[in-house]
Amino acid sequence: MEEFSSCKTAIERCLSTKAFAIAHLYQEEKAMDMHIHDCYELYYSISGGKQFLIDNRFYAIAPGDLFIINQYESHKLTQIDNSVHERIVLSIHPDYVKHLSTPDTNLDYCFSNRGDGFRHKVSLDKSAQSRFLYYVSKMTSARGYAHDIVERAAFMELMVLINTLSNANAAQAAPVEYKYSRQVEDILAYINQNISLGITVEQLAAHFFLSESYICRIFKQATGTTINKYVTARRISIAKAHLNEGDSVGDAFEKSGFGDYSSFFKAFTKAVGVSPKKYANFSVS
Repeated sequence: MEEFSSCKTAIERCLSTKAFAIAHLYQEEKAMDMHIHDCYELYYSISGGKQFLIDNRFYAIAPGDLFIINQYESHKLTQIDNSVHERIVLSIHPDYVKHLSTPDTNLDYCFSNRGDGFRHKVSLDKSAQSRFLYYVSKMTSARGYAHDIVERAAFMELMVLINTLSNANAAQAAPVEYKYSRQVEDILAYINQNISLGITVEQLAAHFFLSESYICRIFKQATGTTINKYVTARRISIAKAHLNEGDSVGDAFEKSGFGDYSSFFKAFTKAVGVSPKKYANFSVS
């Protein structure tokens, strides 16, 4: 299997083959704002970093940390150092994982389960790190006869490992590990609780008794993105989830909180790459 040096290219390959693709990155590509995509993502940090924002949660990034992100969760790397930032990113088509699952073993569980104890971040010990890298190496080095079977077998073993670690991770009563300004924490919580309503910077500033310039500044400093871009990304995530559940485009629009259909259509099409109607048709088929 080819190992890519671009996340964007890996995502495109994943979506075109409806399987999975691997990117090994050593430096930051063009900075991506809050974003979502139609494939699952496994983000494994080799050199560490600063901070990961997934939906409304912040996580510190250390070497050996693995992040499990599904297709509805908006995310962004924030406060990344200018030094080399090495990581491995697997882009996985949801249908591929479901197809490989059995009645007794749901390999999709780590992506679909978002219970109260779930955390996107799993810190791998040295043994788990070695196993993770072994499976990745096995997939990317497979050549010649039966290479596809070797790749699939290694991928399935990797997913068994990740689901096992994720389940154990959720069962631990670990303290909350994402730390940031209390004010920004409250702002993020308020936005997510009221995402279906009209949320503006002016309204947020009034609610928290802050000036508009101040609330914009602390939010950007903490998250690396603007309030408006964050709100838009979250609303698109919600719309995608409803369309995948079989809701009509009109219902998805109303439940996502966009003020008017034109804004919804333009934002969705730009972020997802197809119109809401086409996306809904793809989901049904």
